[in-house]
Amino acid sequence: MIKAVIIDDEINAQSLLEKTLYRHFPNKFNIVEKCNSVDSGVLAIKKHEPELVFLDIQMPEKNGFELFRYFDVVNFEVIFTTAYNQFAIKAIKRSALDYLLKPINHLELSDAVKRFETRNQGSSAQKKLSLLLENLNVNDQNVSKIAFPTLEGFELIHSNQILYCRAESNYCCIKKIDGSLKTASKTLKYVEEILPGKSFQRIHKSYVINLNYVVRYHKANKEVELTNGEKLPVSFRKEEEFINAILQNH
Repeated sequence: MIKAVIIDDEINAQSLLEKTLYRHFPNKFNIVEKCNSVDSGVLAIKKHEPELVFLDIQMPEKNGFELFRYFDVVNFEVIFTTAYNQFAIKAIKRSALDYLLKPINHLELSDAVKRFETRNQGSSAQKKLSLLLENLNVNDQNVSKIAFPTLEGFELIHSNQILYCRAESNYCCIKKIDGSLKTASKTLKYVEEILPGKSFQRIHKSYVINLNYVVRYHKANKEVELTNGEKLPVSFRKEEEFINAILQNH
């Protein structure tokens, strides 16, 4: 059984999550404690050493992110629970961590639990949470490292190493400036959302490019040429947006 702790200042939210877990995952979870604050959550984690913590972000006195200040080593996985907060969610996504929007949908919860069961345990949690705390302290354009989910776990890539991203069905192929290719187990739309908006631009339904590596635009052919010599198509619908982005970027 998965030993878990729930940390949420709303008693109703605690109970609903616990009931949902027991209803849809019979004999899979052991909720060892439910806590209503960061401080009580820290005590519960140190006492029970859970494998998984469901952590609310917005709580009075201390928000959920402050929990990690109390641990030198994080050896538990985290699934954040939150009402909509775009900045926090983008930082969570960039760190390859999971979150659930309230009210929690049992299908989304099921997907998050499946990902928890298949991911590597231990040090990966520490790395992802360190990256999260780093991402929370910078603005959108100063983000350097992004954790891209893969079938094996996650791949940490500096955004300035990315030449372009290409859609591959429900996956995304990431082409780096050194010529190597990495496959993210997310859609191009998902990857586009976590890339720094000023440097990256969608030019086609299948491509998002790094504007810093554009050499020229062939207007007649509707093709953009990158520093590695590759030419990628620019769709008619994206052309004006792309040209404006280039002008603003330079």
